[in-house]
Amino acid sequence: MRTGSHARPAGRRLAAVLLAAAVTVASAAVSLAADTVVLRVGDQKGGNRSLLEIAGAAKDLPYRIEWSEFPAAAPILEALNAGALDVGYTGDLSFLTVYAAGAPIKAIGGTKSDPRTQAILVRADSPIRSAADLKGKRLAGTRGGWGQFLISATLEKAGIAPSEAIFAPLNPVDAKVALMAGSVDAWAVWDPYVSFATLKDKARPIADGAGLTPTITFIVASDSAIATKRAALQDFLTRLNKARLWSLDHLDAYARNTAELTKLPEDVLRAAYTAQRTSPVAIDDAVVKEVQEASDRATRYGILSKTLDVGRAVDRSFTAAASN
Repeated sequence: MRTGSHARPAGRRLAAVLLAAAVTVASAAVSLAADTVVLRVGDQKGGNRSLLEIAGAAKDLPYRIEWSEFPAAAPILEALNAGALDVGYTGDLSFLTVYAAGAPIKAIGGTKSDPRTQAILVRADSPIRSAADLKGKRLAGTRGGWGQFLISATLEKAGIAPSEAIFAPLNPVDAKVALMAGSVDAWAVWDPYVSFATLKDKARPIADGAGLTPTITFIVASDSAIATKRAALQDFLTRLNKARLWSLDHLDAYARNTAELTKLPEDVLRAAYTAQRTSPVAIDDAVVKEVQEASDRATRYGILSKTLDVGRAVDRSFTAAASN
């Protein structure tokens, strides 16, 4: 009986020890969870999240990603401006438009595509054969974006005054419908819309962005995230760059994966990715100079509200850190 009487206190002591250990582990887990950085990332369907995952670059993250999917780049920029996101991506001109309005954001990295994948398209049966034929025509494109910019730059290059053509501000979906219906004569857009229209609708490009547009997509972060989540942003950017390089060597797999997610035709995506050859770009003097020239032209065209110093809109420290 003594043995039994001694067992109960011993059992209680063991239970107490185990309970204390459990509390300690639980407390440590709570503390670890509290210390874990959460990176709030804005994405689009078939965008950076799927690229990271198919390239195998989303494993063993030293932080947690909270993904939010948006239908386009504009609401990503709005969310960044409002402080609801830490990082996202958008075309260079769209970024500059929001930055010019005072948004607390910076470009920290990006990619560059072949400028010929931004083009002005006409119907297969159109009498328009070159940019010189755009005089007096109705031209569709996105207002305040590369559609409007490409139209303005193409007209200028052809010696056509802005007043000698009609700009129809339409989003890509509505612009395509208008072009096919004959409501507009030409449509300025980018890939994969270019590849879709040329492959499926037999549209013809009569001008492109070569020598006119930088064709850069910026990775954009909020000033607050740059100040408080720098290490996570740097790691995220490094993973994106590696995934992008992976995609260049695996275009078929990349196109197939994106097609499953977006329901776009796989052959269209393969053609677009092949033409774009989208590659990581360092934010260096050459990039700043090229974007500055485009920014100045956009100001002259009335797309940007004021002249910008592009050097102040970018944070080169992430590029510098990546090269060390």
